Formats: sequence, C-alpha cells, structure tokens
Amino acid sequence: MTDSYASTGNGDASLLTPNGSSKMNGSSPSLPTTSNEAGGASIIRKKLMGFVGFANLPNQVHRKSVRKGFQFTTMVVGESGLGKSTLINTLFNTTLYPPKETLPPSAERPSTVAIESISADIEESGVRLRLTVVDTPGFGDFVNNDESWKPIVENIEARFDSYLEQENRVNRQKIMDNRIHACLYFIQPTGHSLKPIDVECMRQLHTKVNLIPIIAKADTLTDEEVVEFKARILADIAYHNIHIFQAPVYENEDDEAIAEAEEIASKIPFAVVGSDQEVTTPDGRKVRGRAYPWGVVEVDNEDHCDFVKLRQMLVRTYMEELREYTNDVLYENWRTEKLISMGVIQDSSVFKEINPAIRIQEERIMHEAKLAKMEAEMKMVFQQKVQEKEAKLKQSEEELYARHREMKEALEKQRLDLEDKKRRIEAGRPLTPEKIPTGRKKGFLRT
Repeated sequence: MTDSYASTGNGDASLLTPNGSSKMNGSSPSLPTTSNEAGGASIIRKKLMGFVGFANLPNQVHRKSVRKGFQFTTMVVGESGLGKSTLINTLFNTTLYPPKETLPPSAERPSTVAIESISADIEESGVRLRLTVVDTPGFGDFVNNDESWKPIVENIEARFDSYLEQENRVNRQKIMDNRIHACLYFIQPTGHSLKPIDVECMRQLHTKVNLIPIIAKADTLTDEEVVEFKARILADIAYHNIHIFQAPVYENEDDEAIAEAEEIASKIPFAVVGSDQEVTTPDGRKVRGRAYPWGVVEVDNEDHCDFVKLRQMLVRTYMEELREYTNDVLYENWRTEKLISMGVIQDSSVFKEINPAIRIQEERIMHEAKLAKMEAEMKMVFQQKVQEKEAKLKQSEEELYARHREMKEALEKQRLDLEDKKRRIEAGRPLTPEKIPTGRKKGFLRT
C-alpha cells in the first residue's frame, strides 16, 4: 500500500486517501479545500483543534527505518557436515552459500579455523536488509581442538574494536555496524549431552554474543530422543552458567505476545532440519524438506522440527532485540573492560541524574564544611600568632628585667662609693694619699 502526501501552507503534511479525503488519526479539515490559480492539485489547510499528532511518531520511525535500511550480522559455529550453510539458505530463503563440492581424501585441509564472511542485500516488502553471515569452517575438525575457539573470539573482539574506533572518530555520521548480533551454535545430534569442546566454546562466547543453540539434523533422532537430548543440553548449560539468548517479555504485553514468547522459549535448543529443495509429499503438495523411503520431513512443519520457531525468533520477532542486546549489554560490557584495561576510569558524577533539591542541600553542606574548615584554619593561625607574640613579649620582659638588675647594681655601687667618700671627708682624711717626691729636679744644683 502506497500513501500520498500533500503539502500544506504551514509546512505540515496531511495523509490523503486515494479519493482525496484526509485521514490523519481521525482528524477532519477545518477549512475547505482551495485550488491554485493554475488549476493544479488541491491544497488542504488544517488547524489544530484539540489534536496534536505525536501518536504518529511510530509511523515516522517506520518511514525513516525503511529509508535507511537495516544491518544484521549472524555467525554460524559448528563442526563440518552439520548443515550450517543449508540452514542459512533456508532461513533467509536465498542462496547465500552455493552447493559445496566434496573434497577428495588427498586434498589439503586447513590447519586452523578459518573465518569467512558473506554479505547480501535482501529486500522484502520494500524493507532492505544488509545480511552478513560469518562462517567458521574447520571448527572441531582437528585431532587436537585445544583453543580452536580462539580465532572465533578474536574475530568477534576485532569487530568490537572496529566499532569502538568508529565511535572515536571526529565524524561519526557513517558508522558501519559489523558486530555479531547472533551466533547460531550447531550441536551434533549425538543424543547424549554437550561435548567438552561445545561447553568450552560456549563459555568463551556467551559474554560476547547472543548464543542460540541448535540441534542440527534433528531428523536423525526420534521425538523422544529429541526431548531427552534438549533436557540434557539445558542441564549442561545451567550447570556451567552459560547465558543463552532468551526472548524478552515487556510490561503491558498482551496475552498473545506472552504466549508466543513462552512457546519460543520452550523450544530452545531448536531441533531443526534444513533443506532448500522442494519435494513432493504423498498427498501431492510441494514443500521444502527431505524425502526418505519412510516418508517426507517438512522443514516448515512445526510437527516435524523447530525451524519455524527458530525463524520466528531470529527473523520475524526478535531481530531488533538481538541488535539492541548486542549494543546495550554485550558491547557495553566489553567496552567497559577494554577502557578500564587501558587505564580510563569513568567519573561517577558524569551523566548522573541529580535532584535539584538534593543538589542544593549537598552544596549547602559542602559550603558549611568549607566555612568550618576556614574558621578552624583561621583559629589555628590566630593561636599561632598569639603564641609567637607572647613568646616575644616574654623575651622582651626578661631582657628588661636583666637590664633593670644591671642598672640597679650600678646605682648601688655608685651609692656605696659616694658614702665612702663622705665618710672620708667627714674624718678629715684626704680623699687620695699625697705623693712624696723621691728624686731631684733636673737642671738645679744643690747648695
């Protein structure tokens, strides 16, 4: 369905029906339709009469999203021969992976896990999707599989590094989101439990990507074996504290959405059968599936496998939730650890919601504490000055007392001398003894 828009005089846009009437959330035009002088298209002028129109925001987001397009990156991890390429082709109903040629026994096998990426532009009902599938051929194919998950983890972290580098650019208008939004982990249909390599690989991946466990080639198991195998896998996942993606449940959800989420969660891990070829059923129908001598396994039949529920969770219902959880939780946790390891520490006061009243109270308390500190410092300085002044005054006082004693002793000595002279005068004694000449005068002759 295509909607047409007519521009109004005040710059607004009114949604028109094919017959020319206005339909904008039930509002009606308040002014009649006018025609221009050239006899062109009619212009509808509207006035706000109790109607604002922000309820049309979802439609605006829809138009913007459709115009911009979407990006989704999924990773498939599992041993060779489990039908990963076939399942991807079946999920998105397109031939992303061509049929693989069987290698001869003499062909050289890769020595490490290789990472291959395939991208394709898919359009459905006018919605464009840039789909990228990251494959991990060679995983679990070696005699010694120690640390075979390392290239996978390094690839995921390298994509996080690339996104972080784009965020740190000056111009961030064109940011390519090549992060892994979902990881389809294929489990071999042994019917027993998870192998050690599966447990260790899932433990290494569950903090960096949305894990979705899948039992591959479920048509090799009976219904009873599938149920028991699912229970063993979930028990191993819970025992090793591995977090797998769970369909979120929001508040105010209707009963139908809640029932759908519970039904999808009950099918995890998904037991799927992949096939992009059409076969004919005994009743003459053309379906995607696999034909066996004992019957036909239909891919799109929920009674045969969980492919429909997997597609419903991954593509139809929770694709945006997978993108959001990757960006808001997985990437943010990795980014925090990365920046902390680089020595970058976030100030807790930045981007903190503050109540103005509480902020004023805190500022008043801080101001009072500052005043009290200044007062204490001033008191300490004043006491120090007083002590220094008292010490100086005490020293001056001691110096004055010493000088006073010296002057008093000098006066006492002078008084004693004066009294001694007085006694001598009163006694008629000369103050000083007369000197008797013992020699003769030079130049005089004796007669």
